[in-house]
Amino acid sequence: MQRLFTNIGWLLGGRGINALLSLVYLALAARSLGLEQFGHFATIITLGLVVTGVASFQTWQFIVRWGANGGENGGEPSQEATRDAIGFAIALDLFSFALGTVLSAALVLSASYWLPLPSDLLWLTFGYCIISLLAMRTTPTGLLRLHFKYALTTAAETVQPVVRTTGAVLAWAYMPNVTGFILAYAASEIAVALALWVAAARYERIEFSRISLTKIPSLHKDAWRFVWATNMSGSLTVAGKQGVVLLVGTFGGAALLGGFRVASQLGQALVALAQVISKAILPELVHSQQDALMIARRMANVALIGGIIAVLGAVIFGRLGLDLIGGPEFRGRGFYWAMVILSIAGAVELVGASLESLLVSAGRAGTAFVVRAAPTLLAFGLLDLAIGWNGALGAAFTVLGSSALAVIGFYVAILNLHEIRIVVEPDEDAQIPAADPDQRP
Repeated sequence: MQRLFTNIGWLLGGRGINALLSLVYLALAARSLGLEQFGHFATIITLGLVVTGVASFQTWQFIVRWGANGGENGGEPSQEATRDAIGFAIALDLFSFALGTVLSAALVLSASYWLPLPSDLLWLTFGYCIISLLAMRTTPTGLLRLHFKYALTTAAETVQPVVRTTGAVLAWAYMPNVTGFILAYAASEIAVALALWVAAARYERIEFSRISLTKIPSLHKDAWRFVWATNMSGSLTVAGKQGVVLLVGTFGGAALLGGFRVASQLGQALVALAQVISKAILPELVHSQQDALMIARRMANVALIGGIIAVLGAVIFGRLGLDLIGGPEFRGRGFYWAMVILSIAGAVELVGASLESLLVSAGRAGTAFVVRAAPTLLAFGLLDLAIGWNGALGAAFTVLGSSALAVIGFYVAILNLHEIRIVVEPDEDAQIPAADPDQRP
């Protein structure tokens, strides 16, 4: 547990720096572009996130899972197993790039029919999507987490907000338009990917001869099922958050999308925190399966306290934050209350992060996907009606409802996860009574 909290501390430190600098570059973009143009900018950024989220695989999970557990019969981590896992992850990254390129082309070509995006920005949008795909970095992140190098990961990831803020200042001074700020974001994506790969290469040698889509599946019979389940679960997470932002523009226009994006970035900062906890806790759950339920339960309790504090902070300081970042144009239209609702959704996701990681670590990635899928699809179906009812506030309520239903589903799934109960039962020689079979996490 001490190592877990230390790792989370390093990750949160990086997130803190990122959050602070993000306020700077977000304010520069919002105030320079205005509500309408910022909506175009936000559309491009969100499309890049959707493309990478849908096309990419959670390769860091594969490296942690198979790199830590050895060969076909499990056991201690071995160099051979780790390098096989790395080769499989890189092969999936190459496949992701090809898939993402096709998806980018399809989305950009159809953008004029469903997104508030001018035709003169379509090539810029396609270029940004391609750069986002090239900058995928889950594989080097997985290598560093396999070795518990969270401090080094944090240092490498800090490159992104620093480069992005520097680029935003330059764009504000010399190219205060959508193109200038997109170039700043693109440069930061490439920079952080390079930094992470350089850091990861210090601990693992990349052998191109091991790049293969068949070696790991030949050793682990459930490999492809786990791969596709985690990919679909990750895609749904992106769709449930970033997809909603795009559809807000579809149903409400660029101005509403721009304001909702700012409210979402402020209010859903907790979702990024949830991802931090998930990425820190999964290696611990894989390495310490006998204590998995205890670790997940403690982290959920810590997350609940942190979520309550963060929501109170959003209520008290959120209006000031919106004014500082967006200025007068971002006042009104329900953006403040949308931000508060989205912060509550983030708190819910924060509590659910450890529960979802527990399911994935127990080999139930498919269950996690199903639990995430139903609420996401329901939110999409209700979004147009919700925006018609109350604009940005209505859209925020769909996000909250989706998050709440998903976390409830994770909890119910864990209650019925027999494998975890067996793992955490005390030894017969222990001086404490065995766990009641009906005990709930």
